[in-house]
Amino acid sequence: MSIIAELREVTKSFANQIALNNVNLQVREGEILGLLGPNGSGKTTLLKILAFIEKPTKGEVNFGGRQVKDSNAGQMRMESTLVFQKTVLFSTTVHNNVVYGLKIRGKPKKEVEELVRKTLKMVQLEGFEKRHAKRLSGGEQQRVALARALALNTRLLLLDEPTANLDPKNVSIVEEAIAAANQELKTTIVMATHNMFQAKKLPHRIALMENGKIGEIGTPTEVLGKLSKTLASFAAVDNIFTGTAKTTEDGTTHVEIGSSVKLEMTGQYNGDVSVFISPEDIILSKSRFASSARNAFKGKIIEISDSGSLVRLRVDVGKLVTVQITKRSFNEMELGLNAEVFLAFKASSVQIV
Repeated sequence: MSIIAELREVTKSFANQIALNNVNLQVREGEILGLLGPNGSGKTTLLKILAFIEKPTKGEVNFGGRQVKDSNAGQMRMESTLVFQKTVLFSTTVHNNVVYGLKIRGKPKKEVEELVRKTLKMVQLEGFEKRHAKRLSGGEQQRVALARALALNTRLLLLDEPTANLDPKNVSIVEEAIAAANQELKTTIVMATHNMFQAKKLPHRIALMENGKIGEIGTPTEVLGKLSKTLASFAAVDNIFTGTAKTTEDGTTHVEIGSSVKLEMTGQYNGDVSVFISPEDIILSKSRFASSARNAFKGKIIEISDSGSLVRLRVDVGKLVTVQITKRSFNEMELGLNAEVFLAFKASSVQIV
């Protein structure tokens, strides 16, 4: 896979503050790369440098095999577009917002109208062409901004927290549009997020950022498979529990996490610990079932979140546990609020943080 963009030992300073510190990064053509990190970690600054809005204080940026310089930055900027977290729309119709960049690029009118139609369909805003953009809901406005960027069909699409503060319906629509842009339009995408669930689902690779540096980079499984303390400190992580660990006679460990809830895990630990169970590792059933899993609990569903093809459930087993299942399984089991369910997961699924 070829490299579309590359940062080599890039540092960016603002007055006395270092936003990026000696960052090396390669963006592969055709991938979705996630930048995962807390506020202030340097994600937005990195995106602005890839959009050629900001210049590095030190280091080198390459795009399409060429070094980015003052003499060609304007040309490079036509091949990269950034959608900011805070949506900025013109005080006019949805149609006029989407066509703005296309007109600047001198696209033929027939091609412009086809691109508007296609991109509004991708973000599920067909029929909104004549609506006033600034009178739409926040989620709809974000989808207009995404459509405007998609219509440009640049080689690199940069997204800064594209679903921050959106309701689940709009989150699902935006995520579907991002995936479609990558799969159907073959657009290379770099997206910043602090949502670990989203980082698991959309990107092909994740760069974990903290204090202006990239700490880890790899597939979602590689980066998120073992929950580090750095990740746990900022990400929207469910199923982290603190408790007291005690080694058992058979060589495993019991962790008392309160409310008479005891977890069993592999390995030998004693004393105060923090543990994590991935929502995907938990099996859910409407009836008690035979299983080799060392952890089994009975509980009640108290919260349901629909995220497209997946459903996340909060189950009260004495402690609140988040479980992820497919929407098909959810419907087949006819689950609902206050439904009684049974959970099971292996001792190996309980990880020390």
